[in-house]
Amino acid sequence: MDLGRLLHPRSVAVVGATEREDSYAGQTLLNLASAGFPGPVWGVNPGRTEVYGRPCFPALSELPETPDAVVVAIPAAGVPAVIEEAGALGCGGAVVYGAGFGEMAAGAAAMGGRLTAGGGEATAGAEYERALHATALRHGLPICGPNGNGIVALHERAALWGDALPPLEAGRVALVSQSGNLAVNALTTRRGLRLHTVVSCGNSVAPDPADWVLELAGERDVGSIALYLEGDGDGERLCEAFARCAENGVRVAVLKVGASAAGSAAAAAHTGAVAGDQHVFRALVEEAGAAWAADAHELLELAKALAVPGPRRSRPERVLAVLTCSGGDSALAADEAERLGLPLARLGAQTRRRLRELVPRAATIGNPLDYTALIWGEVETLRDIVAAVGDDPAVERVLVLYDQPVGIDGAPEQSWAAVREGILAGATASGAPVMVAATLPELLDDAAAARFAATGVPAVSGLRTGLACAAALGRPAADPARLRDIAATRRSAAPGGRIDWLPEHEAKELLRAAEMAVVEGRTVDGEDDAVAALAEFGGSVAVKLAAPSVRHKSDGGALVLDVRAEDDLRAAHRRLTALGLDGGRVVVERMAPPGAELLVSARSDAVVPCLVVGAGGVWTELLADAAVIPLPASPERVEEAIRALRAAPLFIGGRGRPALDVAAAARLASAAGELLLESGLELTELNPVVVHQRGAIAVDAVAAGRTQ
Repeated sequence: MDLGRLLHPRSVAVVGATEREDSYAGQTLLNLASAGFPGPVWGVNPGRTEVYGRPCFPALSELPETPDAVVVAIPAAGVPAVIEEAGALGCGGAVVYGAGFGEMAAGAAAMGGRLTAGGGEATAGAEYERALHATALRHGLPICGPNGNGIVALHERAALWGDALPPLEAGRVALVSQSGNLAVNALTTRRGLRLHTVVSCGNSVAPDPADWVLELAGERDVGSIALYLEGDGDGERLCEAFARCAENGVRVAVLKVGASAAGSAAAAAHTGAVAGDQHVFRALVEEAGAAWAADAHELLELAKALAVPGPRRSRPERVLAVLTCSGGDSALAADEAERLGLPLARLGAQTRRRLRELVPRAATIGNPLDYTALIWGEVETLRDIVAAVGDDPAVERVLVLYDQPVGIDGAPEQSWAAVREGILAGATASGAPVMVAATLPELLDDAAAARFAATGVPAVSGLRTGLACAAALGRPAADPARLRDIAATRRSAAPGGRIDWLPEHEAKELLRAAEMAVVEGRTVDGEDDAVAALAEFGGSVAVKLAAPSVRHKSDGGALVLDVRAEDDLRAAHRRLTALGLDGGRVVVERMAPPGAELLVSARSDAVVPCLVVGAGGVWTELLADAAVIPLPASPERVEEAIRALRAAPLFIGGRGRPALDVAAAARLASAAGELLLESGLELTELNPVVVHQRGAIAVDAVAAGRTQ
């Protein structure tokens, strides 16, 4: 779909046009007028000939020309017919404000089918939304909404928006939000946020939110995109959108709500406990070099900071330095940096000597640096302090904490202005990029924040948020080719149908066919054959009951370990067969030597197929220590993830433990991901994979696929 005519409309028609003060249609006409929209604007209402001085017509088909943008501000029941007419006429796109569509059915489902408005309205709403979707696809007509607030394209002076708008100054931040209220709040915030385009897409009937991101990534003067999502959406389109952003130097911040239940296949295995859908989505966001926001405030502040032009991390060993005039703020910043895992630079001897010449004797030289309020308002001194820290070879970025009370004037305002000028001068002289953050959100003055940003200094409201933005600014750029490889795996995954679980011995045969290291073993026919298997494998064996319904053998009593004697083996066989599981087969396997246990799993039922590696065996759910890697995952990428686990010392050595063969474990895990993609499986889980000093081997395995 071509979104260009909606984002750059030359003409607008407002269906349902009225002068009623509380109407979305009337407010849209007022917004277009106050924004100074330069093109023709027409009302559509069979009961009027004029609205707010604009000509009004009975139907879209009677307009003087085909409009680029159609704003539909009528009740849900009448919307499908208007959209059909707009599509048939060749309009550029539509904005649909109204509620009463698919969200009613979704609400009914969330409440177990109970809605006070009645099930009939929910059914009708779902049908209206299906009609909009079908019409949009048939005519190639993009629809913003329904159940959204519309589009504000500030550089185009196009306010296709049903709520009141304050005067706005155009900037570099684009916002795509499925929450109308977040978009409304973003348009009224006053912390230096300057918006380029706001898209409140609501139910996103067509296109997907990712398509808006894809389009905005190519818009002139967009520096960053804030994306608020309430569902996964189209994973393939999202990967392409992230790839386009990376290619165009557009930074992205993402807030996704609703820690959705893991897919049915993963939830039945250990994987669902440690890598639910939200974890997979976050892994994709981080793979894309985007920033993950904790809340709406952080989303907007991240996007604001990311929109300021500046260098990405060039030397990973360089880290952050924090400057403040308060000992308390210095301690708070240090604690928060540690919580975020954001390392602080150790200032070099030359920097420390230079700072000792600049700061008062009461100051303690360190990082964070409390230069004290004794030099408050000394422009040159503050400039030289910022520059000295920014020139340190260990420093990647300088964060200066700066608070400005609201409404000050006279001499106090002049002193704050002097501090501001000192920071700006220091940023110009510094060898590292500089940013500022207010310790409390309300202490960031709008005009001051905008001035900082205009000179290349991001200004963030809130100490914690400032540190989160510093971390995001240091994130390396994404690889567009890697993102498109991930998108290709999503195309190969075709969810739908019934989940079918394979018994363990069949799952292991798939692994062996893929030349993956698996413990020796086989199914047995009766006690005598089990005894023969004991002699065949020698030493010690594990006796298991394999069946499609058995996923956690240790919990279900379907596993007997370290069996060495014939009598014990016969007893184990009798105990397992007595469980009477449908389709159950007894399996005898050679016991693997002890080692560190790793969970390896691949799943295709989330936003993109992914690989999960983490602490394995019975500790998987208790420790919930796992890394999620979008597929395909190379052995090198997997090894990096294993080494980043909290449990990494178990594998790489520590406290007297020997280093294990992490490379072999990574190769095995990478092969499990390839098997998932090539076989069309929904899930493969190897838990545990036992890692030794030489080699790694899968001890237990489950797998599931879908049948149509």
